Amino acid sequence: MIRFTPIPTETVRTYQQGSADANGQIPERHVSDGEGNPCRHCLQMIPKGADMLILAHRPFPAPQPYAEIGPIFLCADPCAPGGGQASPLVLDSPDYITRGYGPDDRIVYGTGAVTPTVQIPTRAASLLSDPRVAYVHVRSARNNCYQLRIDRE
Repeated sequence: MIRFTPIPTETVRTYQQGSADANGQIPERHVSDGEGNPCRHCLQMIPKGADMLILAHRPFPAPQPYAEIGPIFLCADPCAPGGGQASPLVLDSPDYITRGYGPDDRIVYGTGAVTPTVQIPTRAASLLSDPRVAYVHVRSARNNCYQLRIDRE
């Protein structure tokens, strides 16, 4: 079994309260146009007209060569965490990059692939059956932006 995992609530609340992002900058506040603004916490699209944050996020516990930093969107106001066993609504593109990471938070080479969205649960389960893989990232196939993490249930 797999579990879709959002950015931790504690991390999101610090950003929503104005803490600096992974680049040391205050998150930018914008208004969602209703298209293509996936919140990495509630794992839903940010509705048109809703306030949102744009910031740089590092979804790893510490800086190191494989700890990519990239732009993400978050709801500006507190939202409930999404995730669980069902594929989240935020995954609405035709495909995404799926990639396995080891317990050292480094890429497990040979695990990255552009995966059709409907196949992500099966692909993630397969990757997580490999003892070298501790978790899986789902990233944009077009821009490599971090979407969410998949863990063993």
